[in-house]
Amino acid sequence: MVMHVPAEAQGDERGALLAFIEEQRGGIRRALLGLTEEQARTRPSASELSLGGLLKHVAEVEQGWIARARQEPPAIQRDQSNWHETFRLTGEETVASQLAYWEQVAAETEKFIRSAPSLDDTFPLPPDPWFPPQGRVSLRWLCLHLIRETARHAGHADIIRESLDGRTAFELVAEEQGTSWG
Repeated sequence: MVMHVPAEAQGDERGALLAFIEEQRGGIRRALLGLTEEQARTRPSASELSLGGLLKHVAEVEQGWIARARQEPPAIQRDQSNWHETFRLTGEETVASQLAYWEQVAAETEKFIRSAPSLDDTFPLPPDPWFPPQGRVSLRWLCLHLIRETARHAGHADIIRESLDGRTAFELVAEEQGTSWG
């Protein structure tokens, strides 16, 4: 469903950040409405991106960042040898299985952010070459990063979906709700 993020309750910064993350998750979910598994795996442009692959990627990325904030390794380790798998459904993976996984990840994100003593708490960045050495970021930064990462890919999802069948999220939601758009 197309969402409007209401103003946060007075002083509920965590709730506001989590609501914006969820709004962007919804953009990706909406792009998948009514697609077959084959369509969700289709790459309609020169890019390697498919809707199923984007779904898998954002779920993995979110889980990985929450794990890093807990100072644990991500559930799925990626490096040069398997990085290409983050953007495609492989083996027995399906849209439904990835949506279910992402739902669990989202619940963990909410629980972690709500239970943290402060959004000012920091954790170390991974020792990747694109991060500053010994860099640290706050949980607030983490939430903003998840909003940015998910929003970026929600935009990709809109374009991919429209490339597949010419339909937009607004049309898909209206159809699902039995209303008309436009």
